[in-house]
Amino acid sequence: MKLNYFTKVARKIATVLFCVCAIAFTWQGAFLTNSAAIAAPATNLIAAADNPTEFAEGHKSFVRDAADKVKETANENARKVDRATDNGSFVERKAKSDRDFIEKRANEDAERTQEAIDKSTNVFERTVEGIKDAFGG
Repeated sequence: MKLNYFTKVARKIATVLFCVCAIAFTWQGAFLTNSAAIAAPATNLIAAADNPTEFAEGHKSFVRDAADKVKETANENARKVDRATDNGSFVERKAKSDRDFIEKRANEDAERTQEAIDKSTNVFERTVEGIKDAFGG
């Protein structure tokens, strides 16, 4: 009798689990068909194909702005530490050292990112030119 009861309970649990999985997969499928959630819609790519250099410059200026914001924040934090501590304290020297390191890394990262944008733009331009040549355009 106990085995019969256990089998019935196990079947009910399996049925409930199957239904929950089916609902979850159906629900997830409804969200995957929404093309508005795509991070880079095709309209941006079409605009980039028309003028890839301008498109790249916009992204490079974004990178420069981000690096400037990082450096500005590092300077602001160093000034706060400077105001809160005695002159020449270990904490103040560490804050200034960290500020210098952060500024250096922000410049290096921005430069690497801008080089990557340039490389991607060059590849994109060559690809567009290759497609135009293939279609006689």
